[in-house]
Amino acid sequence: MFGISSLGWVHTLSSLPAIPLAIYMFARYGRIVPRSKPGVVYFISMLIGAITVFPIAHQSVSYVIGTATILLLLAGYGIGRISSFGRAGKYLETIFLSLTAFLLMLPTITETLTRVPNGHPFVTDLSSPILLGAQASLFVILIVGLTAQIIHLRRQSRLAAFASPAEISAK
Repeated sequence: MFGISSLGWVHTLSSLPAIPLAIYMFARYGRIVPRSKPGVVYFISMLIGAITVFPIAHQSVSYVIGTATILLLLAGYGIGRISSFGRAGKYLETIFLSLTAFLLMLPTITETLTRVPNGHPFVTDLSSPILLGAQASLFVILIVGLTAQIIHLRRQSRLAAFASPAEISAK
């Protein structure tokens, strides 16, 4: 169905949970929170999806997206454990993990539009205006989202600077 191999289905079904998890964390926390239950499942789902892209990829851009996703995922989940980054660590963590969500959605949109509906996809050419518009929309969402996340993190930092140590420890 949809011209997807068995390994392709493993790739698709393992990546799929990352989409609602990312949406949930963006809505609830304003960012992907790596040290939370949804964050751990997101990491596992994204890692399996990114690793399984290599044996099924048909275009060189797939290898680039897979490699970038793995590197950003590892950096995003690892940077919070390195105290030498200080406050910048939370900003980098947020940027890296938001980029992983973007890199998940870019091929998701492309694959969906080029495969659905089965036999008569919405898009048959990768230079289709529909596909390019959808990809451009994702890019705009990324830029607006990252801007909002950074503004939110800056506000949190400023509020924390004015809070007393007792208020901070209560959180």
